[in-house]
Amino acid sequence: MMDIDEPLDFEVEDSLLINPVVPSKRKNLMGLDELLTEHYKEQSKLIENEARKQAKARKCYVSDDEDKNCKEAMLASLLDDCQKQMKAIHSVEEMSEWGLCVFGEQKTTPPLSFPELGNWSILQSFMNNELNSLVGLTKEKGCTFLEGLLKNGWLLKLIFKCGCVEKSLATWTFFLMLYSSKEELRSSACEFWCAILSSKIQVGMQPIEIDRYPSYPELKSALETYGFLFNFSSNISAENSSGCKGPPQNIITWIKFTAVYCQVRCNKQSILLTSDCQELAEVILCLFLDRRLQGLSVLMRNCMQSIISSFTEEEWINSYSRIAKSIASRVPTDLNCLRAVQCISGVDPRTKHLKSVVAFEILVNCFENKVHDDVGILTLLISINVKEKACDFFKMYIYLVLAENWLRYDEMFSDKPVICEMWGVFLRNCSCQISSSDLRPRASEVRNKAAFLLQGIGNS
Repeated sequence: MMDIDEPLDFEVEDSLLINPVVPSKRKNLMGLDELLTEHYKEQSKLIENEARKQAKARKCYVSDDEDKNCKEAMLASLLDDCQKQMKAIHSVEEMSEWGLCVFGEQKTTPPLSFPELGNWSILQSFMNNELNSLVGLTKEKGCTFLEGLLKNGWLLKLIFKCGCVEKSLATWTFFLMLYSSKEELRSSACEFWCAILSSKIQVGMQPIEIDRYPSYPELKSALETYGFLFNFSSNISAENSSGCKGPPQNIITWIKFTAVYCQVRCNKQSILLTSDCQELAEVILCLFLDRRLQGLSVLMRNCMQSIISSFTEEEWINSYSRIAKSIASRVPTDLNCLRAVQCISGVDPRTKHLKSVVAFEILVNCFENKVHDDVGILTLLISINVKEKACDFFKMYIYLVLAENWLRYDEMFSDKPVICEMWGVFLRNCSCQISSSDLRPRASEVRNKAAFLLQGIGNS
């Protein structure tokens, strides 16, 4: 019987199974130095590979930065170009504001000490009264005492009671109004004088006698003390007025007093000459051009109305042209000239006429006195080619507004068919020959305003 553990027949015949090949063992083992060497080689390879990766990444990063910087530079260049183009487009649209410096360096004010006040009759009566022993009023304290009476209104009541303003008191209160640095004193003195002068023109009031009447040279001297520039330069704008000082606060009382002073002249109670009133009108119009006096616009308008009303009819016929030419020669042909025309506001015929004449005289100055008649002015306006690239629409806007005020307030405009037709031609040139898509500075404003005015002509 065959043993189970015995090899099979074919297994006996297989030489590989009978004599299997035994792998030979490594005879030589690696030493420690060789292991370290191989380790360092592997490490150096890893370091080199890492360095190659970093160099490649750095190269890509630098390339990306260069591309980014290049794109930023191109974008910045485009923005600069756009900004330059926008500045070129809006350089005229962004006009400087109106405003001139009409006040310069102030002068030293005259002294306000008046020892002669001690001789005022009413003050003398106070001191001679037996009750003065309780008060102790003296000539030295007289000025302080009168200041108190002036501020609380008792001085005015005393004057209305006695009906006369003596020379010393008139001079003292007048100089306080013009030169005092104390607001309460100068305001009280102004109210005092306005009430005294108003008594001469108000119905039902007993007029007060004035021993010493204020004169125009004194008013003019006060303006010079304030630093008012009677021959100011039109080149001194509000933006370049850092060296200009003033105006002082006293200009408020000066304007208030001048308004009442001219109202009195209407009743022939003033010693103002025609030339004085002409110069006063010019002064007030110049004050309108100082931006620092915008808060006094109402006072100045009231004063201007008083001045215009103070002329007799004959005086006005000989005065309005001189006033207009003087104003036109003073103001520059920019927004200041429009401001000067705008400030002549009123509904009475004289004010409207003065507004028209001032606008016309400024137009004459705009064209350097080449023409001096209405037909000549409109001919020059019509000859302007608004289609030319070099057309100055800022000047066109000035011309348009001036011409509008000149013709609108001219009473004889409707009786001049030739002028009406020429005005219509000029407006049609501005409204029809300027495209709505015209991007030139001020072009749209000229076009829109001309179209509006042309519509008004059509409706009329």
